[in-house]
Amino acid sequence: MHRRDIERQIREASELAGQRVRQSANGAADSAQNLIERGRRRIQERFGAGDGRYRRQLTRAAEDLADETHYHYRRMRRQVNRHPVATVAIVAGTIGAFLLLRRAFGSDDD
Repeated sequence: MHRRDIERQIREASELAGQRVRQSANGAADSAQNLIERGRRRIQERFGAGDGRYRRQLTRAAEDLADETHYHYRRMRRQVNRHPVATVAIVAGTIGAFLLLRRAFGSDDD
């Protein structure tokens, strides 16, 4: 095998890994957004009555969480484009965060 062949194979493997990471990141971000929306709806249903002060605080907290999640998603997308091989660790962290959010907000799948 020649050096060019090895370099080409490494480059192709890296691009394939980057594509898979982007797909996984998109799926995780969509799932996290769905969990946030479901949590927001539950909060509004549960605390909809009364003076609304607590409901507004919880809604703001959910919106802040959604904004923070979106920021980290955009940051991760830039990282994938720059360093696809190093992104595997970021994906592991994203999946961990997704699982924590899912556990925190509960799951309708159970």
